[in-house]
Amino acid sequence: MDAVAAHPLAELLACPPATGSLLTASARAVEFGAGETIFRQGGPCLGLYLVVSGQLLRRTERLETRITLGSARPGDLLELAAALGDLRHTYSLISHTAGSVLLLPIEALHLAFQSYPLLRMRLLEELAREVSRAYHACTMSCGVRTRRRGTRALTG
Repeated sequence: MDAVAAHPLAELLACPPATGSLLTASARAVEFGAGETIFRQGGPCLGLYLVVSGQLLRRTERLETRITLGSARPGDLLELAAALGDLRHTYSLISHTAGSVLLLPIEALHLAFQSYPLLRMRLLEELAREVSRAYHACTMSCGVRTRRRGTRALTG
């Protein structure tokens, strides 16, 4: 699991001063109240979101079923898949409490990727780790149930 552990944000966004200044200058704070939707699944992705404060829930709808993917806490970088992919949100982000996120706009990210391609590679690697962590968590919870069923089938 160490290989798929989340990397610190400072390490992910470590880039030359000019690129760092571009991202810092373009970042903007987005404040929200309890119960607000910060973005909706399928909607246009405006960039990467860094949770600054508050409690947030990630929810998705699949086959007419709502699924809570988990919570997001301060320090989490959200929507790597959308920002690095087709620019459509892969889930909805709903606030449980008041708080704020820092938005790194997609236009600034694209400029940063052009001036420092290693940044895109770092974020792609982090996305791969995120997917691996989710897969591992799913197989651990599903694997326990599957083994129990398999045991019953063998003994019963």
